[in-house]
Amino acid sequence: MRKRYLFISFGLKFSYGFQYLAKPKIIFYHSSSRNPKKYLLKITIRLFFKLIFTVMRVLKAIFHFYIESSIHVALAICALAGVTVINYDLQWDWQVFGFLFFASITGYNFVKYAGVAKLHHRSLTNQLKTIQIFSLICFIILLYTISLQSFALLKTTAILGIFTFFYAIPFLPNQQNLRQLKSVKIFVIALVWAGATIWLPAVDQMPLLSWSVLCKTLSYFVLVLALILPFEIRDLQFDNPELGTLPQRFGIATTKRFGYLMLLLFIGLNCLQPAATTTSIVSSCIIAIVIAIFTHFSVKKQASYYASFWVEAVPIYWFILMWIITP
Repeated sequence: MRKRYLFISFGLKFSYGFQYLAKPKIIFYHSSSRNPKKYLLKITIRLFFKLIFTVMRVLKAIFHFYIESSIHVALAICALAGVTVINYDLQWDWQVFGFLFFASITGYNFVKYAGVAKLHHRSLTNQLKTIQIFSLICFIILLYTISLQSFALLKTTAILGIFTFFYAIPFLPNQQNLRQLKSVKIFVIALVWAGATIWLPAVDQMPLLSWSVLCKTLSYFVLVLALILPFEIRDLQFDNPELGTLPQRFGIATTKRFGYLMLLLFIGLNCLQPAATTTSIVSSCIIAIVIAIFTHFSVKKQASYYASFWVEAVPIYWFILMWIITP
């Protein structure tokens, strides 16, 4: 008589950041009376690998959501602000960092998805709907963190916010925004990044018009310019030719040389600062070399997360390095 072995299988499902268990399935497996253990082992191995592949799909979907919802770039911005705090030996104000984190997510998702949501609001994918909900939650938290900030910080944020708003919203003739102006895009991004990561952590603790802060702002500005170039090279195959990005106008090789020049200027500006220390100069040189390597290996057809994860994480590498080597 053939034996029956009962298995209850729980299927894992994953949809755009939300994991849940499917209804259990009851499965009967018939095995030969001669070798039931071998059959059971085969079924167990099959279920084990099915579970492994399901977990891998879940982790991949979580990672994709982490990138596409701008959590990664928000952490990079906070990390660069953390480097500012360490360099100037400022107090850690976690209310400011919370504000910076949620403002970064809200601003980036507004820039990336506002146009898509406006044009395709009836046919948005589940992923974009989930990102919209996530962005709304972040915006609500941002409103709370605004109430905790000083007037000086909010005034500085408003200046940066104007650039962010007009980067996405058309206000120029022919329905153009700042992003659509030829070769202007990367300079607007660099200015907003430099202001957000230096002025916001420092505005309540030191004068912003000092030579040290102005020099540091300029050094961050050229650093971010160099950091953007791998993204510009990647987007060469997607960008409208009318954007006039650096790779479109001058080619990939010249764009890379421009990036190397910006990195040399970044190191020089760090050496000129009155508050420069051996630690800050050494760490700046290391990070400049890392960016130069990323730039050198940047091509038009990159791996999926080469720029959006590895290059974007450079400020996080710098923060970790500064945290380790700073006495």
